Parts: sequence; structure tokens; C-alpha cells
Amino acid sequence: MVQQPNLYAFSDIDKLATSLRTYVLRCQNAGFDRHGVFKVAVSGGSLPKILAEALLKQSNGNTIDFSKWEIFFADERAVPLDHDDSNHKLLKDELLDKIPPNMGKPHVHPIDPQYMDDVQEMADQYQNALMGSFAAKDSVKLPIFDLLLLGCGPDGHTCSLFPNHELLRESDAWVAAIEDSPKPPSKRITLTLPVVTHGIKIAFVATGEGKRDILRQILDTDEGRSLPCGLVNEGGAERVSWFTDNAAVEGLGFPRRGSL
Repeated sequence: MVQQPNLYAFSDIDKLATSLRTYVLRCQNAGFDRHGVFKVAVSGGSLPKILAEALLKQSNGNTIDFSKWEIFFADERAVPLDHDDSNHKLLKDELLDKIPPNMGKPHVHPIDPQYMDDVQEMADQYQNALMGSFAAKDSVKLPIFDLLLLGCGPDGHTCSLFPNHELLRESDAWVAAIEDSPKPPSKRITLTLPVVTHGIKIAFVATGEGKRDILRQILDTDEGRSLPCGLVNEGGAERVSWFTDNAAVEGLGFPRRGSL
């Protein structure tokens, strides 16, 4: 029997953030045990703000050690790093610039903006960065992230993998270029579906009643399985966890888990 993704729903964002912190800490510590570092991919959207709320809280016991974090971007827009559309700028403003010195400084892998006019070269260069971290591509079929932290768009897209797009069939590249994104800006790079689904842990964060219809489609219908988020659910199965608030999943039939 194929295992299902885990769905966790919370009464408010504070409770979601507290649980997300516990989850990320477990993933971090498992990464440290595995290879001494924590390799994580992060999306943009509303995720960085919730991540900051989760990770920057002061608490007793286990702590976040950002000095051993290696952060990649699950997708990025072909814009300057200080542009308002940049996921790097979003993560920097919401999280990276707020990390106190005692929590350490992560190793962050931004895109190389000199390739903004050649998005395929930008994707190739970002794949090279992955190779430098995860070993040469000819010796490793796929990079295996300790954790991917993703969002879910209102159309069911994740990263810059969009419904019915040809990139969903990409099986060789680790990082792909997209020049016709249905959501602006049109030029982007993205981790490919096999890279996403091979993560040791994969977490979606989706909140608000505005996400309810698409989550119902993804989690409750057969048609939703072909959407990018649904394909991640199918490929990652029990390694996938959804962190939502109650408003996003009200009326859904998909079973919820009580606790981590």
C-alpha cells in the first residue's frame, strides 16, 4: 500500500510555526548526523516570513545552528538579487538579515545575475553549484536534499513547475530554465521534479482560505494528482508533509495527523 503524505492543520499561524520549527529541527539534526551539514532548498512567496517566525524564536533545548546550513533556492527569477521579484531578496529581507550572530550564518547559494539574459546558462551554472555541493553529476544521479521547503500556488504549481508544462517531464537535468512562465516574471530557473521528489523530507506550507480550493483539488481529487503539487505528493509519499492552517483545509476529506 502506497503511503500518503502527512497533513497537519493548525488553528493559527503561531501554532503552525511552532510545529514547523520542531519539524525543521528534526530534519536539521538528522542532516548533521548524516553528513555534518544541513542541505535545504527554499521557495519564495509567503514561506520565508513563516520560516522566520518558526526559526528565529528563542527557545530552550534544541537550537537552530545556521552555521552548518547550506541553503539553495528551489526556484529563482532571472532578475537582479536586489529586485523585488527576487526570491533571494525575499529570503534575505524576511529571514537571513534577521538571524542573530549567536545562531550562526548559513552558506547561501544565490543565482549568478550576470546570466540574466541567458536563462539556460543561469540554470546550468546553478546546476554546477549543486554539483559542487552534492558531488559530480556523473557520480550522483540526483542531489538529495535533507529538506525542501515549498509553497503551493493557487493553480497547484510549486517551485517554478507549472500545470501541464513540458518541464514536468524533464528527467535528466537537476535545474531547468523556464522562459514562458505563466506567472511573471516569465524567465526563471527551477529545480526539476525528480530532484524535488527525491528529497529526504519535503514540506509544503499553505495557509489561508484562498488556498482551500486548490488544496481540495490536490488532496481530495484524482485530477489533482497531475498538478505539480500532486506529482510531488505522489513521488514523495510519506516523506511529504503539509503544514496548513484550518482555514486552508476546512471541508477537506483528506485525513489529518494529530501531531508530528
